[in-house]
Amino acid sequence: MTLPRPRRASSRASRLPHTRGPVLAAAVALAALATACSSPGGDGGSSGGGNGDGDEGGSVTVALITSTSGPLASYGEQYLQGFEAGLDHATDGTGEIDGITIEVVRSDDGGEPDTAVSHARQRIGEGAKIIAGTASSGVAVQLAPLAVQNDVLFLSGPAATDAMTGTNTHTFRTGRQTYQDVVTAKEILGETDGDGQKVVVLAQDNAFGQANVAAVEGVLGGQGLEVTSVLAPPSATDLTPSTAQVKAQDPDMVFVAWAGDTAQSMWTTLDQQGVLDTATVVTGLDIRASYPVFGDARDKITLLAHYVPGATDTPEAQAMEAYFEDKGWESDLFSPDGFNAAQMVAEAVRAGGADADTAAMIEALEDFTFSGVKGENTVRGSDHALLQPMFQAEFDGDMPSVVRTLEPSLVAPPEAD
Repeated sequence: MTLPRPRRASSRASRLPHTRGPVLAAAVALAALATACSSPGGDGGSSGGGNGDGDEGGSVTVALITSTSGPLASYGEQYLQGFEAGLDHATDGTGEIDGITIEVVRSDDGGEPDTAVSHARQRIGEGAKIIAGTASSGVAVQLAPLAVQNDVLFLSGPAATDAMTGTNTHTFRTGRQTYQDVVTAKEILGETDGDGQKVVVLAQDNAFGQANVAAVEGVLGGQGLEVTSVLAPPSATDLTPSTAQVKAQDPDMVFVAWAGDTAQSMWTTLDQQGVLDTATVVTGLDIRASYPVFGDARDKITLLAHYVPGATDTPEAQAMEAYFEDKGWESDLFSPDGFNAAQMVAEAVRAGGADADTAAMIEALEDFTFSGVKGENTVRGSDHALLQPMFQAEFDGDMPSVVRTLEPSLVAPPEAD
């Protein structure tokens, strides 16, 4: 086996169906706490809708709903910090677009879909015309239908499930999706003949893990490789049984898709089982806190990357790093997703005005091309996928560095039906 400032391109009327397929079931069930603030990263309550009584130009309320507690809390915090920096950049530090104040309220979903839906309904009832956030795929697929039902804009966050692409007219991505991860892995590994070669996907049994299995089956299975999967319970802390199942299948390649605080246990047991020494192991670069988790395994793993902190030098990357330095923060894996979301909010408000006209906001975002932290991004008009660069990375000492940048067209997902 052989494995080694913004612009719009054009404007189109929305062509997406209002819904696409059944909504995936919730994947994570944990207790959640809720908080709100009047500005990104702040404390206290806020209310107000499209015609809010802020400055003379009115105000538009944006509800940020994501995890700041639960297993994906770190992902949510990165997103919120990125959003704060992005809004500061997009509004030149004023918090306004064309005299319209952008009011921001935050809610913690704790990774629980029911909690997220409850928060979204509350915020919409209070006048929010834009919902943004969501670190969990299981949460995102539950929020998307609310956007159409209530005629508001939904800007999905780090949630990577492919089911969000093309799901309805009102839902847009601000981050990458699973298919882009898998195609990046395929491009890194190069062509294979597929004859008798086996790939095992090791993931958690939730919307994110299931989406990765489907994408690997579509991309690598399409090259003739035999694809099987081992899906671990999301709540499992002893991962020896799952990694033993991987070893028993004697794979040529293992594709690992993992999120949350059990990553260290997973990598340790994979290494103990000898899998890292007998198969090509591919995974996505995770957050900074996970870097020590790889330990001695870091030289045995092929890394695809959604983002490598500090490795890009676009004007937006420079602005984010400067803002973070002032705040005492560090950029991380999902910081660009929040920054993108703020840029897209600014473009939407510019088009929708103080009334936050949803149809105008949708039209403005379709085919919107803009420079982001990672490089050039384009919102594909047909299904609202976010076309963006992806990376191959490797560890250089304790920190990862970019080995190769893959252009957006090379890793673009297929258009959703």
